[in-house]
Order: sequence, then C-alpha cells, then structure tokens
Amino acid sequence: MTDPVGGAAAPGGDQGPQGPPVCPRHPDRESYVRCQRCERPACPECQRPAAVGVHCVDCVREASRTGRQARTAFGGQVRRGRPVVTLTLIGACVAVFLLQMAVPQTTSDLAFAPFLGGVEPWRFLTAAFLHGSWIHIAFNMYVLFTIGTYLEQVLGRSRFAAVYLVAALGGSVGSLLLASPGTTSWFQPSVGASGAVFGLFGALLVVQRKLRQNPGQIVVLILINGVIGFVVPNIAWQAHLGGLVTGAALGAVMALAPQRVRTPVQLVGTGVVLLVLLVAAVAKLAATGYLAV
Repeated sequence: MTDPVGGAAAPGGDQGPQGPPVCPRHPDRESYVRCQRCERPACPECQRPAAVGVHCVDCVREASRTGRQARTAFGGQVRRGRPVVTLTLIGACVAVFLLQMAVPQTTSDLAFAPFLGGVEPWRFLTAAFLHGSWIHIAFNMYVLFTIGTYLEQVLGRSRFAAVYLVAALGGSVGSLLLASPGTTSWFQPSVGASGAVFGLFGALLVVQRKLRQNPGQIVVLILINGVIGFVVPNIAWQAHLGGLVTGAALGAVMALAPQRVRTPVQLVGTGVVLLVLLVAAVAKLAATGYLAV
C-alpha cells in the first residue's frame, strides 16, 4: 500500500523504522488505535466509528464495495437523514414562485394550457413548479413534505422522484384530455404542484395496501380534496384527476413488481406509463389540430 503522496507504507503497515506503530496511510503519524477488521494502526484522520471500536478508511471502503446495500420493501436503497428529493422539490417550487413574484412574465411563459401543449410541450412539466398565491404554494408544499417524506423513505429516492415527476406530467395530460377545444377550459392556463401531489396520494394508497396498512385516512383526504376541486372555483380538478390516476398506476408498478425482477419491471413499467401519457397527449392534440408538425 502507498500513502497519498506516493511514499511506501511501513512494513506491514504496523511499525515505523524505530518500532512505534504508525498509520499505513500516514507513516509520519504514530497511532496506538487499531482497526477492528484488519488490526492495522489508524491515525485519527483515518479512523471511522464502528459498532465496536473503529475501522480504518480502507476497510470501510472495501466493505461498501463488496457488501450488500440494505433495501426497502420496494427496492430502494435505505438512507438515513433528511428527505433529499422532497426538500429539493420544495426548494425548486419556492425558488420558482419567488421568480414569479420578481418577474411576473414567468407565469405566462411556463404555465400549462391545452392549446399550447403541442407547440411548447415543456409546459406539461414546468407548470407543476408554478403557483398562484402564497396560500396555494403553502398548502401544496405542506402536503408534499408530509407525504413525500414518507414515500421517499419507503420507495427510495430515485423511485420517489420518478413517481412525482411523472405524476406531474399526468396532471397536465389530464387537463388536456378533459378539456374541450373552443371552450374556456381549452385556453385557461393552470399552475401548481397539485397534480403531482394527487399523484403522491394515489401512490400512497397503493403502497399502504401493499404494506397491509389501513388506507382510511388517505382515502378521506383524497375525497375531501376531490370535492374541494369541484366546489371551489378556479381549481383544475382535471389535473388532480390526471395526477391521481397516474400516481396510482406508478404506485402499482413500484409495489407489485416481483422481487426477483423488481428493478427491471419497475423501469419498464414507469416507461410504459410515460408512453401512455405521451400517446394520449399526442392523439388529443392531433385530433384537435393543435399538434405542431
């Protein structure tokens, strides 16, 4: 083994020329603390806390390379600490909302409206990061943090991110499919993470069923928010419905994939859901003459 600057390690990584034990990675440092795995000396910089004693950085690296990563019930890697994806999505929504306040044109440039889907398709996704008011974003971000924290832990980061983003697209596709050309709904712009949030509702419902948990609370929450979408004006219930159906489909893909082929099935299943959304959107735009060629 060589040290970081290319010098040779002490023989056996144990003793220096005069006999005191030295760190193999830093031969100029004496150390009487030994790694519990390889029993070589480790200086404070190279020590890593373990269940019993300490391990050296080389043994920790080797263990991480050869050891099996702990997985969640749905194949995601078990991670401790903050819900990184959830907090990143919240941060992105807040940043875009502040941009809307500073540059009002941002809303009209990124909001989704069915008649614009064929010429500016990025709006299918960007609309999910826009919001119409402080109350609007506060409610959506609260729900995103509450449900997202749980789902990110259960599904894993990459699977959770896929569910959220594809459900956001599903919300916009729902608005497109349920709008009628020539009516207000066809030209009315919509913004908000509600479609993606309803997608999390749908995924959570399936996940709870798979884990044999009582889904009663989430069902009540879906019903209450569904009714609000029909009763309160200026709420895009079409996006809610599109996101809910998409999220439930993705939840089924994640939760019902056979364990032995779980990851490939989840990847293919997510791709199929995306393809269905794409085909449905293209078909509707082509049938109404709003598809850019």
